[in-house]
Amino acid sequence: MIKLHSPVIVEGKYDKITLENVIDALIIPTNGFGLFKDKEKCRLIKTLGEKFGIIVITDSDYAGNMIRAYIKNIASGCEITNVYIPQIKGKEKRKTKGSKEGFLGLEGMTPEIIEDALKKSGIIGKKIPEKGKKITKTDLFLRGLSGKEESRQKRQELLEILELPQNLTPNAMLDILNTVMTYKEFCEVTDRWLKNPTKN
Repeated sequence: MIKLHSPVIVEGKYDKITLENVIDALIIPTNGFGLFKDKEKCRLIKTLGEKFGIIVITDSDYAGNMIRAYIKNIASGCEITNVYIPQIKGKEKRKTKGSKEGFLGLEGMTPEIIEDALKKSGIIGKKIPEKGKKITKTDLFLRGLSGKEESRQKRQELLEILELPQNLTPNAMLDILNTVMTYKEFCEVTDRWLKNPTKN
């Protein structure tokens, strides 16, 4: 597995599944053009970009280029690494019909092709800061953020304070928290919030 420090933005859930077999990183799907109307996800990408920079891997077609350009706009001023996959004619196995332009998308790429594209972008080999102890599901449970009737509301309150999307599942929340903060920062923020949840 290739470990990457920056979050990776892809188009869809099948792209995410393909990449998870190649890289160890936070992977965020845009849900195609759904990103254009998803203000919370746009804010999340901007926030992550400001702190860590972002890596963008979209399909090598017109739609992929439009999404890439939109991400560049919403993450203006952030460090953006663009990874380009080759234009290979073909169709993904799960699809009955190929793309309009007839090229394979990211989900149709082999691990070797993806690794080669990452190498060409220059991001492989960058030093990854040591994170230390990770925030776990147990930490969420002990703070009432999962496993209880009021957990969903509590997650939404905390995510609002952190200026993160409020509709995250506990697993998605965990992935993002471990990217944007250390375990110590998580403890400090949640301890303050639990003492006085009505104040940021």
